[in-house]
Amino acid sequence: MSWFDNLRPRSGRRTANRADGAPMVLDLGAAPRSDSFGPKPRLAYDDQLPRFQSTAGDQLDPRVNDRFAALRIKLRNAFTPSQPINDRRMFAGRVEALRSLIRAIEQQRVHAVVHGERGIGKTSVLNVLSQAARDARYLVISISCGERSNFDETFRAVAAQIPLLFDASHGPTHADTERGGTMADLLPPAPVSTRLAGDMLARVTGTRVLIVLDEFDRCESKDFRHAIGELMKDLSDRAARAQLVIAGVAANLTELLEHIPSIQRNVLALQLPKMTAPEVLQMVSKGEALSGVTFDDAASRMVVSLSVGFPYLASLISHHAGLKALDDQRSVVGEADVSAAADEALEELRGRISRRSQLQIRDAVTHGGLEALGTLAAAAQATGGRFTLTDIAAVSHDAEEKTLNTRLVDTLAEEGMLIQAAEDEYGRRYRFIEASVPAYLWLLSGRGKTLDGAGLAMAEA
Repeated sequence: MSWFDNLRPRSGRRTANRADGAPMVLDLGAAPRSDSFGPKPRLAYDDQLPRFQSTAGDQLDPRVNDRFAALRIKLRNAFTPSQPINDRRMFAGRVEALRSLIRAIEQQRVHAVVHGERGIGKTSVLNVLSQAARDARYLVISISCGERSNFDETFRAVAAQIPLLFDASHGPTHADTERGGTMADLLPPAPVSTRLAGDMLARVTGTRVLIVLDEFDRCESKDFRHAIGELMKDLSDRAARAQLVIAGVAANLTELLEHIPSIQRNVLALQLPKMTAPEVLQMVSKGEALSGVTFDDAASRMVVSLSVGFPYLASLISHHAGLKALDDQRSVVGEADVSAAADEALEELRGRISRRSQLQIRDAVTHGGLEALGTLAAAAQATGGRFTLTDIAAVSHDAEEKTLNTRLVDTLAEEGMLIQAAEDEYGRRYRFIEASVPAYLWLLSGRGKTLDGAGLAMAEA
């Protein structure tokens, strides 16, 4: 029997997972008698209970005597895995990508579409780009799209942030301008059309407007994507002083914008790649400078290996590793700290996965399927979630592995385990049922390779 047949969750188990992923039987024992507790202990709460290390004003709590508490505060600001980079001092690598975006916006006057995998750092790039644009006196309007975003709602949000001061039909001395009016005041009650939106943005004067739409792929409406494409074309045709920068997870520009054939010459498509080893090392180095916590050479190389080019994973592992060292009253991070951090990161990621998926992954790993699942995770990460058999072949090492992996993905999809398949205008595509599973499998696979020594070899390359 192959390990494929063991992917089904087994009913009747009453187990939990240990930190190493192995089954652990829970034995809660008999309930104590009401008279068996004995005297109620007296607790010194101030000494025994954990407390916050800093105040809500981000100041060190004066009651905390831990000399490493100040370093903890600096560390959390240096490595922020749960948040995109907002501080340019922590922005590592991506210099060429940022330069290309600025050149496209400033010199070519085109719109830009940034696409790439989840956790690759798109929002961080947009944040730094927005800061650079504001430094150049651009009016930057940032909007995060959602599943139900529509054009009318989105444009009204944009118009509400453009003062009438910059509307050529009003000017600084107009009464509505002096009252602090915005372009939103000029919109009719009826839904806004792309033509009306283009007309209004074409009147912008005295500044340049940069409209940043992040998480664009989350919107399920083709009408919305079509309308944004029409607006981009209209603004370019009129040489308007307004440009759009769009970001989302998509394998290529065609998937991100439905209307791309007619606006190709008006758009820079920039795929954000994984970070190189030097760029990850630069991220670690910048974190050291801001936090006062240092990583020895072996620890830094191990972060490179485990993060496999994803800034999110690099930041998450570095954060946990730094805390581990500080908990041991050290300011220097070693390999053991990074190894422990990888385990904590895996536990954190696993906590976002359903019990059913955890059991299926555990059974697959038990039967030697970790590498194959890691390959499927690589295909998912490389395409932003939805992938094809061609994408699987691209990350497989040889024909035999390609055959195994294509059989695997179809087997999982047919059984409804971890993977689901769907037919769309691009053909048959697959995706993991739970969005957190690919990152977990990716790190789990990389963790195994690092323990075997292969991961460090990758870092040396």
